[in-house]
Amino acid sequence: MVSPTFKRSLVLVAFSVSLTLVLGFGLPAILNCVARYSGFPEASVAECIVVVYLFFVLYVAMPPIPRGSVKTEGKAVLITGCDSGFGFALAKHLHKLGFTVFAGCLLKDKGEDGAVELENTHSEQMKVLQLDVCSEEQVAQAVEFVKAHLADPEKGLWAVVNNAGVSTFGEVEFTSMETYKQMMDVNLWGTVRVTKAFLPLIRQAKGRVVNVASIYGRMGNALRSPYCVSKYGVEAFSDCLRYEMKRWGVKVIVIEPGNFIAATGILNRDVVAATADKLWKEAPSDVQKDYGKVHFEQHVAMLRSYCNSGQRDVAPVLGDITDAVTSRYPYTRYNPMEVHWWIRMQIMTHFPAAVSDRLYF
Repeated sequence: MVSPTFKRSLVLVAFSVSLTLVLGFGLPAILNCVARYSGFPEASVAECIVVVYLFFVLYVAMPPIPRGSVKTEGKAVLITGCDSGFGFALAKHLHKLGFTVFAGCLLKDKGEDGAVELENTHSEQMKVLQLDVCSEEQVAQAVEFVKAHLADPEKGLWAVVNNAGVSTFGEVEFTSMETYKQMMDVNLWGTVRVTKAFLPLIRQAKGRVVNVASIYGRMGNALRSPYCVSKYGVEAFSDCLRYEMKRWGVKVIVIEPGNFIAATGILNRDVVAATADKLWKEAPSDVQKDYGKVHFEQHVAMLRSYCNSGQRDVAPVLGDITDAVTSRYPYTRYNPMEVHWWIRMQIMTHFPAAVSDRLYF
């Protein structure tokens, strides 16, 4: 089987060759046509290529332009999904920056390690609370807890970071409706539920709603439809909310991480093995027969190798969420991901589907 690294290399080479051909033949002709109609002198091929490459390099390589920052003093942030991964690291990071952090943990009542470690901070500015985003009751209790512990309730809550999420895999015909519902309940309805509950406090502060979506909220992928469907929903919800919140001075921001499986452990080999076993056993007999065990095992092996892939440091995600929370003029979307994932996302969202399908599937 061809390794994912080799496939990525082939895709990058193909993209580079395609881009060079487009820049060398198509772009100069288009620019010269525009120049003629606009009354400007025609540019040479070399000039066109240099200008486009310059803009590309500047976009990818330049650090973010400073856009001012807000004071952290007296401001509070609620983060969901703080048991591990991005949420756990973000809670500690924003606490160090001076925010009062309300760290919502699914497993606080069970004494799991993440919640215990956050509680052991022994700081008045680190408040750990039990929070299952699928529970209307626990979300309502979280609102009351936050109101009771805000230094100045009249100033509201500065930010909500909807980070809680789960992931899985499986081809559509192997995936049960219960799995789709579970993904939606946590990743999408959990985000909607928490956001709606805390919006009055956010509006008081003219604060921020930061929703952690995914690169798979912008593009689909084989074997990942339950996750993609839920994250596409987060993107749509965020866009609609942003339009509505503009009059209130509330900013709605989306974080679209790339592949951070190795860093977060959201999928590991044990999970893949258990999920694969369940998928095969629960699949209808005609599906098992049509797809075949060999085909199924090949996809499982691919997912197993995927568990060790991606970035191992969550710093890019923490940096972008921090900017979303602290910048006076945050971006609407942040893309903490490796360059090849960013290129793939641009191709799949801007090129004709016939082109992107041929390149990646």
